[in-house]
Amino acid sequence: MPTEIDTARLRLRHWRAADREPFAALNADPTGMEFFPALLSRAESDALASRCEGLIAERGWGLWAVETKNGREFLGFVGLHRTAPELPFSPGIEISWRLAARHWGNGYATEAACAGLRVGFTQLHFPEIVAFTAVGNSTSRAVMERIGMRHTGEFFEHPKVPVSSSLRTHCLYPTTREQWEATDT
Repeated sequence: MPTEIDTARLRLRHWRAADREPFAALNADPTGMEFFPALLSRAESDALASRCEGLIAERGWGLWAVETKNGREFLGFVGLHRTAPELPFSPGIEISWRLAARHWGNGYATEAACAGLRVGFTQLHFPEIVAFTAVGNSTSRAVMERIGMRHTGEFFEHPKVPVSSSLRTHCLYPTTREQWEATDT
């Protein structure tokens, strides 16, 4: 199983101690976390990084730290994760990304997510991978479209988002291995 992935411009890799500080800054940035219910404290951010690191060590795949190849700058994470059991479409595998806002608009999320889908379908042999986000998150929804995922028209209330939050309604973007093979270039 691949534990690290290279693309033309990026490396999806194991987490390092040096990633904690820029990851905490990403998780404390109101712009980057606009479509999450809350910003993360440094302790919460470090705990998330530790969980990501542990799952990759255990399984060989997960939410990889992403860096640029040329400058080796930490961008955030991209990868695959088991869906939370309380989600209406669980069990399943989700593709997810969270990049620092200053790196948006460079195609990094799309490039890394394409690599994640490729690993998920060709090496891990998952039959389906899903993505989901708050309905108003047009940036992530555009990435989902660019990587070949299509909104089914299905919406759901995310059980981990407070009922009173405008972020509670989410949209689902699944793709099967066969659909991905038909659109992968």
